[in-house]
Amino acid sequence: MLGDALAYLLDGSNWVGDQGLLPLLLQQLLITVTALAIALALGLPLALWLGHLGRGGFLAVNVSNVGRAIPTFALLALLVTASWPGTSYLGPYGRAGLATLLALAAFALPPIITNAYTAVREVAPDAKEAARGMGMSGWQQFLRVELPLAMPLIATGIRLALVQVWATATLAALVAGPGLGRIITDGFANTDYGKGIAGAVVVALVALVLELVAAAVQRMADPMRAAVRPTATVLPATS
Repeated sequence: MLGDALAYLLDGSNWVGDQGLLPLLLQQLLITVTALAIALALGLPLALWLGHLGRGGFLAVNVSNVGRAIPTFALLALLVTASWPGTSYLGPYGRAGLATLLALAAFALPPIITNAYTAVREVAPDAKEAARGMGMSGWQQFLRVELPLAMPLIATGIRLALVQVWATATLAALVAGPGLGRIITDGFANTDYGKGIAGAVVVALVALVLELVAAAVQRMADPMRAAVRPTATVLPATS
């Protein structure tokens, strides 16, 4: 089966066409990025605001817990069977596109909200006190002190959500949606296991690439990375 999967991947004809690996990969990337953007627009401002206020932890934690408790496929199945959003086409997102986006966005919310709230809430009190002592307003304190210090943990939540949503987006194929899940489900449904494994390999490899890219961005977001390291001074030799 692994040999069949490798042969499938090395056959250039399997990468092109409407149901080729490359178009389906691009569809899944589009779904993933859009769902993540929706989750960020909905969850990140609320989590940052609550973290800055230092209250609302109960709301943030419970929103995250509810999001974790509901299986993504169950939510997707409910959305596609409802009259809205149903299974209608949504531009480049394909059949059941809106339902898929909503289900994946809900799946991305827990790590984004939890990490963003915790990151801002746990900024060192000394740093906040120093900002207030310098006469900063609440908004200035948030932008200049809390947000930069919280950014690494916020980036961690976004990184987790990105990789999780990418992997989970394969479920769209179960409702005839777009993405690499079509390759996997078609392969196993037709006992073409090499094809199914090939699709799974591509999903895993792209997940690894996304993880590495997100990790690099996360390191860049760390304000301590730009800190100047002290260097030893070499004194000239004396005779």
